[in-house]
Amino acid sequence: MYDVAIIGAGPAGAVLALELAKADEKLKILLVDGSSEHGKVCGGLLSPDAKAELSSMGLTVPEAVITSPQTSTVDTIDLERGITRIYGRDYLNMDRAAFDSWLVSLIPDTVEIRRARCVSVEKSGNEFDLRLKSAGKLEEIKASIVVGADGAASIVRRSVFPNKKTYKYVSIQEWYEIPDKKIPVFSCIYDEKTSDSCSWTIIKDDNFIFGGAFLKDGCRRAFAEQKSRLEKHYGVRFGTPRKQEACLVVSPRRYGDFFVGQDGAYLVGEAAGFISSSSFEGISSAIRSGRMLARAISSGRDKQQITKKYQSATIGLRFKLLLKIPKMKILTSPTLRHLIMKSGVTAKKSLE
Repeated sequence: MYDVAIIGAGPAGAVLALELAKADEKLKILLVDGSSEHGKVCGGLLSPDAKAELSSMGLTVPEAVITSPQTSTVDTIDLERGITRIYGRDYLNMDRAAFDSWLVSLIPDTVEIRRARCVSVEKSGNEFDLRLKSAGKLEEIKASIVVGADGAASIVRRSVFPNKKTYKYVSIQEWYEIPDKKIPVFSCIYDEKTSDSCSWTIIKDDNFIFGGAFLKDGCRRAFAEQKSRLEKHYGVRFGTPRKQEACLVVSPRRYGDFFVGQDGAYLVGEAAGFISSSSFEGISSAIRSGRMLARAISSGRDKQQITKKYQSATIGLRFKLLLKIPKMKILTSPTLRHLIMKSGVTAKKSLE
């Protein structure tokens, strides 16, 4: 029997476990880390907001997590029209897996960390029954509070709140050797022929990464077609991928998509819909929501109080992310995007 069971050991789950353990060392906390079975498709760029959240916790990203090269710009490409604009961006290029491992390493030994996958969550009276699978074996546990920190495919959100569905894409990413021809360190790609969302390329140490968000139906075909169009744009061949990754990614479309849970079952990070629909940046919101829920749990007298405190604390975050939705609609509109890119507003340089 656990006081709190956290499903997912990404930034949201790790920060929640860390902050809860610091606030009350008597809490019996379980962190279920399923990263060994399910990787996260992520470009591995740390935003200024995420760096500010870590700084307010007294944390600095260690050198071992940082990758090269660093850049202060992003090449934004409209593939259909052959337009490229360069905009300023202050992201930290990092190893996402190493970043997650670093956050987990900060968690006190009072938290039990289990390498497993949560396969079911059921409410039983005032508690929750969970089934964990590890090395082919199933184990049943109970928890007074269960937290979904398990991303777009959150089993907590699907099981406890089945009516709270959100709009999702399939995110696909491939890793390659760096092409011989010079290409930008970081680029953002729009191509209405293959996706109504965005894609990206990033150079990370000796790897070149191409990834993007695609509609579920025909996502593999659309990815391959866009990759071919991008290769033609750059005048290079990416070659055989070193690694391939895929997962679901949330794209909030309305205020109701941001749902934090209730009655002892709570959601943080992308599981709660806390991700930018315009850029898919979610690490800052994951850290922020994890801290907010930790404060609500440690100061709430009962589950009703926890729910009220957490809902109130996240109002600002929800409205901030809500404003990303019209930005997403503008950027993914071929006509509006073309007008903005042709105008050169806020751009550093044009490469047409």
